Amino acid sequence: MTPIKLDDAELDAVFDAARPLAVELRDPFLRAVAHELSGQAKIGPGTVHRVCRELQRQFFVPPDLSRGNDTSRWRR
Repeated sequence: MTPIKLDDAELDAVFDAARPLAVELRDPFLRAVAHELSGQAKIGPGTVHRVCRELQRQFFVPPDLSRGNDTSRWRR
């Protein structure tokens, strides 16, 4: 894969988008972002944001907050 040049703000945006994902899904997400960005003619903040937003929707698995499975100390 060809190296992708991202500035600090763009790299921070990618890592920020990965943060809410389950730990085991972060690496596949980052690989998918790199693959998608490598196919772009021009990479800028808007492109990075759009790609991260679209892929985050595919990788995000919402937590199960049903009452029976809730282990939160705030819901007792």
